[in-house]
Amino acid sequence: MPKKATKRKLVGLVSDLSGHRTYYTTKNTQNTTEKISLKKYDPVARKHATYTETKKSLGRNEVKARKS
Repeated sequence: MPKKATKRKLVGLVSDLSGHRTYYTTKNTQNTTEKISLKKYDPVARKHATYTETKKSLGRNEVKARKS
């Protein structure tokens, strides 16, 4: 069965206090073009902090070119 096309993208949320990416969420990129900013609990800092949107992969899951 083919995968259903969707306009929702997976984004990671990074804490402003600790810099850790603890939460992930999806957002509709067609309706909300600006970055998401949410207040959530940061378990590293043990406080509530502002989390801002980043890419999900941050370069870890990208396919690298082969050396020939």
